[in-house]
Amino acid sequence: MDRNGPRRFQAWTDSNQSTRRNSTATQRSREYPPLDMPPDEKHPKGLGYNTTSTPVLESQRPAPPAPEVDIFDPNRPKLPFRQRLHHFTWAWYTLPMSAGGLSLLVFAQPNQFPGLKSIGLVVYIINIIVFSTITILMLTRFFLHPGDMTSSLRHPREGFFFPTFFLSVATIITSTERYAIPKNDTALVWAIQGAFWAYLTLTLILAIGQYSFVFAAHSFGLQTMMPTWILPIFPIMLSGTIASVIADTQPDIAAIPILIAGLTCQGLGFSVAVLMYAHMVGRLMQSGLPNREHRPGLFMCVGPPAFTALAVIGMANGLPKPAAAVAGSLFLDVGVIKTIAVIVAVFLWALSFWWFGIALVAVIQSPPRYFHLGWWAMVFPNTGFTLATISIAKEIGTPALLWVTTGMSIVMLLIFSFVLYHHIRAVIVQDIMYPGRDEDVEDH
Repeated sequence: MDRNGPRRFQAWTDSNQSTRRNSTATQRSREYPPLDMPPDEKHPKGLGYNTTSTPVLESQRPAPPAPEVDIFDPNRPKLPFRQRLHHFTWAWYTLPMSAGGLSLLVFAQPNQFPGLKSIGLVVYIINIIVFSTITILMLTRFFLHPGDMTSSLRHPREGFFFPTFFLSVATIITSTERYAIPKNDTALVWAIQGAFWAYLTLTLILAIGQYSFVFAAHSFGLQTMMPTWILPIFPIMLSGTIASVIADTQPDIAAIPILIAGLTCQGLGFSVAVLMYAHMVGRLMQSGLPNREHRPGLFMCVGPPAFTALAVIGMANGLPKPAAAVAGSLFLDVGVIKTIAVIVAVFLWALSFWWFGIALVAVIQSPPRYFHLGWWAMVFPNTGFTLATISIAKEIGTPALLWVTTGMSIVMLLIFSFVLYHHIRAVIVQDIMYPGRDEDVEDH
């Protein structure tokens, strides 16, 4: 044997390494289809092989991208309830919030007829059932979709609707005082007092905590300003409204601290709301009116001055008769305080009316096409506006003005029925609780 033979063989294999590699690849390509080869007669199940000759089943292939769905198409796919529950947002509490306001409006009517307060009691009971149902569904959402609670509170849009839970609680407390607390039941009187102080504490934490989080975690441009930015301060402001309702039934020794706390919280809430008004006017000046779908939200601006007017009159009327003796020199004559309260209420009513006109014109110019839970802003703030008008009319004592407030109340009942009908319809046809159609998406 030539001793150079093995060396020549080695040289031949080295020089033809690429040729052998190409030949092997060609042979493999004949036996095994590539990954992107469609099924054929030889491979009916669409089997493919990777570079190591490991079979890849069709079920292991990456799923094709899902086709885009037009969320405004009436023929869009229907979703199961569990998947829809993923989009059950905090804004649902605007429903019991508005229903609670309606029950208070029924109770406050200046022109009563037999059975009217029974109707208000029915609305109050139904509202408690609705509130409990929404709370159960919200807890179910968080249970079925872990992480939803944190993400909902952090969301730059849905998070602002979290305070509507406390606003609903505020209407339940005041309605309970009106419909369910006997005047001589000492235990229940103390219970409603405890509910007031607990509510005040929680909403104060909310007002400081949520705004602190927003200031640290988000960065909003002026052109994105919406009235929902007022919502975190709204619950603490309603502490004054609650105080104006319950103080009259409390013992004198407890009524004075409740009224002082209520006035303080009302002032805090209204002051922050005025700061937000400055941003709102700047946004309207710079960027114009919001999208047509969100213009009903402008009615939220009606609420702060209206509820403040309602609260100052109610708190003045709730003062104990010997207020000067109870509080020393802190208070002036009760009659003087009532006069000042009416003057301040009229002043604030005018601001509320101005915002009402701005929102009404904006909605009439370009009505929304699709239902959003923000439509309830046409009910709750305007209910406060109507209640404030009733309080002022009662203090002035003009019969004609009292009949005007009755007409306003009828209009509010019609608006409530209109929004409620579209709310129920939107749930049935899946216009809400559907991806991209709720407050868990930024669309403005």
